[in-house]
Amino acid sequence: MIVLRREIGDVLRDARQRQGRTLREVSSAARVSLGYLSEVERGQKEASSELLASICEALDVPLSLVLREVSDRIAVAEGLQIPDTIPADVLAGMYARGGAPRGDLTPVG
Repeated sequence: MIVLRREIGDVLRDARQRQGRTLREVSSAARVSLGYLSEVERGQKEASSELLASICEALDVPLSLVLREVSDRIAVAEGLQIPDTIPADVLAGMYARGGAPRGDLTPVG
């Protein structure tokens, strides 16, 4: 069975580890206890939308990309095929709302 909180935790932990940051660093930046962040990453606690936004901000990762990664993982688990790119019109909309271009995102189409 797919458990949303586990998928969210896995994506957050992967992002933190890719940055080479510790739980302590991120918990301090997100203003959440180290123990609670650890439980969120392990899928033992449900993160509220406010807490999730705070963790994403501390990781400097857009919430939309975290949710997209979670969605993609669930789609794969459900046996669905997912696109491997972000459409150019979606990226343009993000930039128009003040989102900063990221080096790992490139427009397609």
